[in-house]
This record gives sequence, C-alpha cells and structure tokens, in this order.
Amino acid sequence: STLFPYTTLFRSYIYLHPKGYNYISMSTSIAAFVKERRHMFGLTQVDLAEKSGVGLRFVRELEQGKQTLRIDKINQVLALFGHEVGAQPTNNKEEQ
Repeated sequence: STLFPYTTLFRSYIYLHPKGYNYISMSTSIAAFVKERRHMFGLTQVDLAEKSGVGLRFVRELEQGKQTLRIDKINQVLALFGHEVGAQPTNNKEEQ
C-alpha cells in the first residue's frame, strides 16, 4: 500500500491510508505539546481522555509519541487546547 506524505502544522507527516483512514506519523513535538498543555491545565491523562472523548490508551500512546495515530482523534484532543493538525504546503526552495 502506498502512503502519500503531507507536511503538517507540527512538521510531522499525514498519511492517507488506502482504506480512507487518516493516520499521522508522530513526531515528539505533538506528544510534548499535549503533555505540556495537559500539565499546564492540571489534567490527568484520565481527565484528558474523558474531556476529549477518546480512550485513556489513546492519550497514553499520543503522549508517548506512537508513530501512527488517527488524525481525527488527535484533533479531538488538540481541540481542547484550541489547536488542530492540518496539512501545510511545503516550502519550495527551488523557487527562490
């Protein structure tokens, strides 16, 4: 199966799965961002899971930087902090 990478807001890669599922290859920046914000707001992982509507296991995997996670679920978590993952155009240095 071929995966097509796109750069995201957090400089990770979004992959379009052949079955139509959206997955993201995690960089530690998203994991660190979520963990930092969770601590900033005094939330436990259980609190974050409940408030965002995802499972505790997902929150743990997200904060540990699991390499493949569903974008829709990542966005559910990030929405609590006023952020989302989205495709960004790459800078084409050849045009300069």
